[in-house]
Amino acid sequence: MNTTPKVLLVDDEEQVLKANRQWLELSGFSVICCNTAKAAINELQQGFIGIVISDVKMPGMDGFALLEQAKTINADLPIILITGHGDVSMAVEALHKGAYDFIEKPFDPDRLKERIQRAQEQLQLKIKNQQLRQQLAEQSGISAKLIGESKAIQQVHDEILALANLDTPVLIYGETGCGKELVAQCLHEYSQRANKPFVALNCGAIPEALFESELFGHEAGAFSGAQKLRKGKLEHADGGVVFLDEIESMPLHLQVKLLRALQSGEIERLGSNRLINLDIRVISATKINLKDAGDFRQDLYYRLNVSEIFLPPLRERTVDISLLFTYFAQLAAEQYQQPVRVLAPSDADVLTHYAWPGNIRELKNVATRFILTKEKAVVDLIHSPSEKELVTEPERVSTGLLSLSLQLNQYERQLIHNALIQHKGNISQVMIELDLPRRTLNQKMQKYGLNRLDYLNK
Repeated sequence: MNTTPKVLLVDDEEQVLKANRQWLELSGFSVICCNTAKAAINELQQGFIGIVISDVKMPGMDGFALLEQAKTINADLPIILITGHGDVSMAVEALHKGAYDFIEKPFDPDRLKERIQRAQEQLQLKIKNQQLRQQLAEQSGISAKLIGESKAIQQVHDEILALANLDTPVLIYGETGCGKELVAQCLHEYSQRANKPFVALNCGAIPEALFESELFGHEAGAFSGAQKLRKGKLEHADGGVVFLDEIESMPLHLQVKLLRALQSGEIERLGSNRLINLDIRVISATKINLKDAGDFRQDLYYRLNVSEIFLPPLRERTVDISLLFTYFAQLAAEQYQQPVRVLAPSDADVLTHYAWPGNIRELKNVATRFILTKEKAVVDLIHSPSEKELVTEPERVSTGLLSLSLQLNQYERQLIHNALIQHKGNISQVMIELDLPRRTLNQKMQKYGLNRLDYLNK
């Protein structure tokens, strides 16, 4: 991605156009000049990608008409309007029509530079988001199911494809929320048993009193409340795959019975003496080291661990985070019929630096809340699900598992946010309260995605 900002500068005054072009080029921008809005439209139609800066008052087509037509050509291009003091109310209205920002005359060149840089960051994020969506759309096979481009997840892809048709028991290791069941489903889908049942059983979610019945089934009258025959999970999976998640939670006395069933290929329902032959593949998953677990039978461990797959935690595959976040955000937008939001630069930084203790499950939840909340930044969404309100006092900022630098950034952002609310977007008053020079405050607001226009009517 080209990091040199491209600027389309539109102004009918030749001297102003020339002066602004010289200053912007000295500041490191690539500049295209147009002295009419019509000429600017022609540049946009030829595929210009960058920042559009236009004067409002021009003969013929003015800046507002340019804004309207530009948005029909490329709705993602940031458009900054330059306006006289008396046109501020109109410029604010233009923001509601899609303008990125406006600057009042006369303006500080450094201020314009900061606005361009911030707009460029937003544009690059939009382009990256489009590329990620395109990348997702082009994926097929196992890459479309187990998403990721990191070496770690590519190795998992290779292991799944290598083990799928071996029909051996597989033990999947991974932290909570890593997607162990998805790996098991892929092993099933790419195997010769793909057209047979895939039956999942979470061993940690079944009361011990019901476990044996869930696993092996029961005859009518086998115990109080057993009014009719019921097939167990193992029998229901005959010909296919049974997935035993959180296998470490299986009661010890049932581990013996499961081992016997796997060794013999036969089970008995509760209340029956009839042996039932089974043809199943067992895939298990655990978040602990079963070999060293004192309450897990070693003979069962070796029976289940003929082949193994280690699923890496999200913090070890940070290159995949943006792709996964885009995928889950897109799913949430489609499910809840909401527009897809664009991440602020500070949001993208938080995503890659957060530890993600809940792994992919937590990332999916944050992506969904990001779509539904519409205004909150990612840093404000990375909290426990019960923490539903935006933090409004700095002392209440949650540390979670954020690094020290991100905790400080969150605290600083909240201070500036609070000051902007208190002074209704009055930058001069915010500068006084926080004892910050204008340039520093602008840089920090840009960093944290804070726009004073959002606070004018609060």
